[in-house]
Amino acid sequence: MKFSRDFPLITGIDIGSAAVRIAVGQRVAQGNISILQILACAEVPSEGIHKGIITSIDDAVSSVSACLERAERLAGAPIEHAVVGISGSHILSQQSKGVVAIAKSDGEITEEDVARAIEAARTVATPVNYEIIHVIPKTFTVDGQGGIKDPVGMTGVRLEVDAQIIQGVSSQIKNLSKVVYRTGVEIDSLVLSALASADVITTPRQKELGVAVVNIGASTTSIAVFEEGDVLHTAILPIGSEHITSDIAIGLRTSIDVAERVKVQYGTVNPRSVGRKEEIFLAELGAADQEVVDRKYVAEIIEARVEEILNKIDKELRTVERSGLLPAGILFIGGGARLDGFIEMAKKELRLPAAHGYPMDLTSASDKVNDLAFATAIGLVDWGSENEVKQKRGNLFSSFRSEKKGGGSGTVKQVREWIRSLLP
Repeated sequence: MKFSRDFPLITGIDIGSAAVRIAVGQRVAQGNISILQILACAEVPSEGIHKGIITSIDDAVSSVSACLERAERLAGAPIEHAVVGISGSHILSQQSKGVVAIAKSDGEITEEDVARAIEAARTVATPVNYEIIHVIPKTFTVDGQGGIKDPVGMTGVRLEVDAQIIQGVSSQIKNLSKVVYRTGVEIDSLVLSALASADVITTPRQKELGVAVVNIGASTTSIAVFEEGDVLHTAILPIGSEHITSDIAIGLRTSIDVAERVKVQYGTVNPRSVGRKEEIFLAELGAADQEVVDRKYVAEIIEARVEEILNKIDKELRTVERSGLLPAGILFIGGGARLDGFIEMAKKELRLPAAHGYPMDLTSASDKVNDLAFATAIGLVDWGSENEVKQKRGNLFSSFRSEKKGGGSGTVKQVREWIRSLLP
């Protein structure tokens, strides 16, 4: 795969409970614009990670290293730095407000005033042992006039910002960073996975109208809700596609490995679509005995668990009063969303338009870009590439707005210094 030296390579690392996925890409010139090109996508099963939390540093390092080697071979270039996704049930989200006085005597609002307001919003009381990952400015208010997206250049006396604070447990942030640093890769930024994937599969129009992006992972389900172009709500639920596999294993009294093959090859969310005489021979899927099970029974097991997951998603939407009220609907990504009949059931249970979310506005020779499980890794590449563009422009305000597209850099720097202090 050829790559241009005019644009830097951007790597996105998605460390999930079931697999480590890495995407490598860069901006390429097409006429007067640049477009994201994905050069390589690599995937290996993950070890030492459970529900988005590092449970074994050494095992996790081995998994990430193996995936990095595969990605480097495919990209034909060494990987030295990356944008890393962070997720897990330990992530918290809360609202905050920052207020400052305009510095200039003529009352004109500068990018420095915006920076101070956002920094003021950061001084929110965080739970014990939590660190801020993102400070996401949503809207600004100038002298009581609200709903302002970009106040730079306006005139006023008092500037307020409404922001969303994304936080994570300090120990988990440090453990995740340590895993990546031990592979020899520098971290450009830590990014909430739900935000990164949303940026590459949604359009500005969808975010303006109101849309939710839901990632059905192995152990967790992440939700990001957008409205009027900004993040309205984020949440991570401790339930995912592994729970479906466990239900099948219990219901069929078989091993987890066999249950996973049953789910992938024969699973469907709609029992009514299964014929009465359709059967599954477990021996063909690796079972020790010759047992034959009814495919309809398996579908009923899957339907029950998927219904529970969708009900929990709807409960989260109700907390922000958006249940059944998102005009652009819901986009689903992640391996769990690949189940046959999933989208149809989501439309029914959530009373909203629903579809699979695929990355847009990019080129690639790899068919993995259309794999729902790779949406987060590709989103991280897109996030990093847009930050590169903003840095070249030297726009200070853009860099703060990029807390949506690259927040947590201060946290990364602190973690990097802390880890280096521990190394011999």
